[in-house]
Amino acid sequence: MTSLKGRDFLSILDFSVSELEAVFSLARDLKRKQRAGEAHPLCAGKTLAMIFQKPSTRTRVSFEAGMFQLGGHALYLNAADLQLGRGETVADTARVLSRYVDGIMIRTFKQSDVEELAAHAEVPVINGLTDWEHPCQILADFLTILEHKGRLAGLKLAYVGDGNNVAHSLLLGGARLGMRVAVSSPRGYEPAPDLVSRAAAEAVRTGGAVELTTDPAAAVRDADVVVTDTWASMGRESEHSARVKAFAPYQVNEALVAHARPDYIFMHCLPAHRGEEVVDAVMDGPRSVIWDEAENRLHVQKALLALVL
Repeated sequence: MTSLKGRDFLSILDFSVSELEAVFSLARDLKRKQRAGEAHPLCAGKTLAMIFQKPSTRTRVSFEAGMFQLGGHALYLNAADLQLGRGETVADTARVLSRYVDGIMIRTFKQSDVEELAAHAEVPVINGLTDWEHPCQILADFLTILEHKGRLAGLKLAYVGDGNNVAHSLLLGGARLGMRVAVSSPRGYEPAPDLVSRAAAEAVRTGGAVELTTDPAAAVRDADVVVTDTWASMGRESEHSARVKAFAPYQVNEALVAHARPDYIFMHCLPAHRGEEVVDAVMDGPRSVIWDEAENRLHVQKALLALVL
């Protein structure tokens, strides 16, 4: 087993290709064992602190259930419990928690808070989501693609929608793993230019490709994988009306996916606003793998925990 003990996972680029492959391999094995009812207490006696400044269904349940299935324990700590960065500093929180637990998962707004937490913690820190990246979700996405397509390198992944944290991690991770990643967003809602440049440089090294376009049909053309996300991410609800107007031409519907390969798969990290970024005919259609994708959050995060704790 690849040794990742003690490592942080703050960005999808924190792990090399071989390390990412080790996560996927262990995740598939743990998924098989879970379904077969085989015990796999790889984190027996260990405790994970889970800091939530942003609420969540999938992140909380998948990490909490995952630690239980691994023989460990998870502690849910919400913003009211900690007042992170408001009363006690992020650095002091990291130092204190390191004396109590074996690892910390944090779901928050600023990437800088996660980085500061990791800089002062003596235990591994996992990024459960920030406004900048969503690396655990992308691990689940890639595992799902592997299950349905058998490979990652050389595939075309089209992301249509807001240039948000999911788009960022797909660009970085897809480029690292040799995929062709096309992102289509309205003007003013594109992924961050410096991150796109970093992904493009990664793609040159791995044989992948990065493409940005305002034309969703061009992005989806011949895609093996089509991905979207909500138009107004958490914390941007006040922009919802303006975003619905701007993103209306970017809805993933039957006309748009007709440009993809006939055997394409559709993914969405959920929760979805049905009838906005995606129509029911696609979300519930035969090419949708969203429930496999949601389940795989559990398995990749268990693999990640088993490897780093």
